[in-house]
Amino acid sequence: MRTDTSTANHRHPHDDAPRTAAAFERLAALPDGPGREALRQDLVRAWLPMSERIAGRFRNRGEALEDLRQVAALGLVKAVDRYDPTRGAAFESYAVPTITGEIKRHFRDHMWTLHVPRRVQDLRGRVRAATQELAANGGAQRPSTADLAAHTGLTEDEVRAGLEAIGSFSALSLDAELPGGDDGYSLSDSLGSADPALDTVVDRESVKPGLRCLPERERKILYMRFFRDMTQRRIAEDLGISQMHVSRLITRCCGRLRDQALGDQAVPEQPAPRANNATRPGRTRRDLQPKRTQTTLSSRQETDAA
Repeated sequence: MRTDTSTANHRHPHDDAPRTAAAFERLAALPDGPGREALRQDLVRAWLPMSERIAGRFRNRGEALEDLRQVAALGLVKAVDRYDPTRGAAFESYAVPTITGEIKRHFRDHMWTLHVPRRVQDLRGRVRAATQELAANGGAQRPSTADLAAHTGLTEDEVRAGLEAIGSFSALSLDAELPGGDDGYSLSDSLGSADPALDTVVDRESVKPGLRCLPERERKILYMRFFRDMTQRRIAEDLGISQMHVSRLITRCCGRLRDQALGDQAVPEQPAPRANNATRPGRTRRDLQPKRTQTTLSSRQETDAA
């Protein structure tokens, strides 16, 4: 019978590292079946204390310890299934990074309130570790961006991105009370709202080109009506025209400005067609008839003379 490669004199890094080298060799040799599944479960139970110890390293980071233990147990199962004893490495040296990576993946994929790219998350980890190292070596509690860049080998822009990501792991509720503020003063109370006057600014800027194209009288009427708040009757009295005429001019000008502001092509007003002889005031078709007759007779006389 094959003996376990782990002897009594072998020192394990931790007390929760059982001697399972022989069991893993048997697991690799067994075919799929009840016997292999039972041995697999025994190995997982034997190494559960180690996975729980690794999960304890990540406590107080916003996730319940019991949930972290479950994630670590999942990483342990993956390590047991993927471990190859023929490579010569101890199971613990393979399982520890596998379990740790599973926990970090859980934080990356499920714990971030905001979606942060993987590269920025890596920058966050490097900047965070560098901050702790500089503080432990007697440096400032909050080292400068230049110090962090020199310590990590990153550029200052990358350091800034990592610092911003440190505060993006979790979002602050709008109902949370601000530190140092009055009782009941929440973050939502400090947030501004959309200024309704911004729409007015956009509208005014949109109609400026159209206003410049209006005749002077129309511009004056719009100014008196909308900027001086004068009534149509008062405008009519000042300009010496009827109130109905003022109303029609205002309606027409506002319609043109509205169409232009909405993107329609402004159609210039066509001048009124010049009245021809037939429609000129004071003259009728009967008045023109003798002239046509005289012209016709003159033409006939010239033809007869020829």
